[in-house]
Amino acid sequence: MKIAVIGAGAAGIMAALQAARGDGQVTLFEHNQTVGRKLLVTGSGRCNLSNDNLDPSLYYCADPEWIARFLDTFGVAELKEVFEKLGIPTIKTYDGWYYPLSQSAQAVVEILRERLLEAGVLLRVATEVEWFSWKEGQFELKVNWNERKTVEHFDKLVVAAGGKAYPELGSKGSLFPALAGLGHTVETISPALGPIFVDLGAFKALKGLRFDAVTSIYLDGERLGSTYGNLIVTEKGFNGPGVMNLSHFVGLHPDQNLELQVNFLAPFWEGMAEELADLEKARSSLRGLLLRALAPKAVDFFLSQAEIAPETQIKAVEGEQLLRLLRVATDNRFMVRGAGDFKISQVTVGGVPVSEVDPCSFESKLVRGLYLVGESNNLAGPCGGYNLHYAFGSGILAGKHLVSSKDNE
Repeated sequence: MKIAVIGAGAAGIMAALQAARGDGQVTLFEHNQTVGRKLLVTGSGRCNLSNDNLDPSLYYCADPEWIARFLDTFGVAELKEVFEKLGIPTIKTYDGWYYPLSQSAQAVVEILRERLLEAGVLLRVATEVEWFSWKEGQFELKVNWNERKTVEHFDKLVVAAGGKAYPELGSKGSLFPALAGLGHTVETISPALGPIFVDLGAFKALKGLRFDAVTSIYLDGERLGSTYGNLIVTEKGFNGPGVMNLSHFVGLHPDQNLELQVNFLAPFWEGMAEELADLEKARSSLRGLLLRALAPKAVDFFLSQAEIAPETQIKAVEGEQLLRLLRVATDNRFMVRGAGDFKISQVTVGGVPVSEVDPCSFESKLVRGLYLVGESNNLAGPCGGYNLHYAFGSGILAGKHLVSSKDNE
């Protein structure tokens, strides 16, 4: 049996490794000069593999039951087991993020390449699959290597060609039309996990500052999503996990009335409210209290916006002043003007709807022997290893099914 895997990213590498355990010949196509190029930049070069909190509700997915079934089948324990067998031990940080023990994406890529060669996978780098179709019981691939074009045939096909994020690393999304040609729906591709651009107004004064904030996004007053995390004020808006996890909503609702609400004092506000009510500590200045959670530049900005003198003691703060401070520090609304494009976003949403793919084998429900993994499918997770866990897991499950399904016996 001849098996083709298109794309040597996280999902494609894992699919090829698992498929190579069978009796077939596995060919892994990659149009870059080497495998795992996009893996090298994951986790800021440390390769954030997974997360302890693999809650299905944290994923953007049209069918929550679908992603739940996948995570039930392939969780953290399964991922750790696979990586241990590959010779890549993992560690967990205090906040539940998993990394390789080496904390080096480069080391992971080099080990995976060695394992591919040991497994007998035929690596065809600098080779682009320009099109594929189903003809006479086989998958027909149109292949281009150094302008030498060939037509090749395979019994099974794994599509792991990725989306359109990071085009400088080779992501183009050019094979979605071929999937449509096989009868699959292809939903609009848009960037995700990128910065969000807003009208900052006076808040430009906070450029460069970081906050642990609760950020929510609204469409015509209705909340679409909310997240807690680190937020960075930039020249054009916000960056960091605190907004990146919401950026896909901008692509899903282009040219619509979107607003960001930012609580810069979360989760400090609850304790602050208690202290404000404690008259025993009322001699303290309000500025001193705010400095427990915020940088001096931020404290002075919020007090200025609320028209409160920096030296004002807590007991002297008037009700209207406190309300102004609350509005400016915990309930800001910013008009959304856009989000990061494919060049500066980490992943994409869009592609084949999950309803057309089995969540435990990743085989197409429309074309037998066709497997769609990674960003071929329309879902995305937040920052923190969720997307790599899905990419690795989808490839592993697809590869395992390739060699265990009854028609391969």
